[in-house]
Amino acid sequence: MKPIWTARLGDSPLVATAIHDGHTVRADVACHLALSEPERLQEEDPYTGAWTEIADTTIVGLHSRFEVDLNRPRDKAVYRKPEDAWGLQVWKDELPDDVAALSLFEYDSFYEETRRILQEVERRHGRFFLFDLHTYNHRREGPDGPEADAEANPEVNIGTGTVDRALWGPVVDRFLLELKRFDFGGRSLDVRENVKFKGGHLSRWTHESFPQTGCAVAIEFKKTFMDEWTGRLDAAHHGRILEALRSTVPGVLEELSRLPPLPKTAPAGPGVGAPPARRPGRPRRVRVS
Repeated sequence: MKPIWTARLGDSPLVATAIHDGHTVRADVACHLALSEPERLQEEDPYTGAWTEIADTTIVGLHSRFEVDLNRPRDKAVYRKPEDAWGLQVWKDELPDDVAALSLFEYDSFYEETRRILQEVERRHGRFFLFDLHTYNHRREGPDGPEADAEANPEVNIGTGTVDRALWGPVVDRFLLELKRFDFGGRSLDVRENVKFKGGHLSRWTHESFPQTGCAVAIEFKKTFMDEWTGRLDAAHHGRILEALRSTVPGVLEELSRLPPLPKTAPAGPGVGAPPARRPGRPRRVRVS
């Protein structure tokens, strides 16, 4: 069974994830899908994987969120009805339980491996900062329809709903400051906190699993760098976003180094997540180095 993510373990306290970057679906899932590939692509986060190069340690999803959504709680990770998926009719008929069970097995395996990776980063560096990279649509009414209201839809939404501000406030504030003051073609990006989204399951799981050592910030870019209906990329705009993210790295590292020392007994918590689904065999893990 092929993996649904790829990972690289580096040597710094920075981690970047793009868990909705993938578009692939298993054959046993594809045969039940009512959605076309363009319809799926519109709700996925294409091109986010390239932004993860800002960090040494990276985790990038390879499979579509319509197979299993790694940014939702386990009981909501497989879409079952339209209200789970922006009102879309995802399936031709009811998804068989065995197909859903295999998707949940992938979900469990992903979080098991992600825990292992983050525990190793924690072991090496004490604390870590996770860039949880996503995108969102802003032309829901059609390719020629109006853009969503800019006041309620910032260019960059920073989700910090589960961040412990008492501990991580200086790091988060520095990240926000550096991103806002980046020269984005002669202007500043519209960066605001918790306006559109407050962060999904990966960020929440990170904070519950590593309460003293891990800070995950959900970073949602409005799809102004691409045509959300056709998938066509504006490479120059996409590249400027990469540089904007990269510009935050020195400040984040500086603030991490200034945090109070960890207590001598501050191992990662037991975390949240179900045990791997019972199924003969296990999906192959991506080798990390």
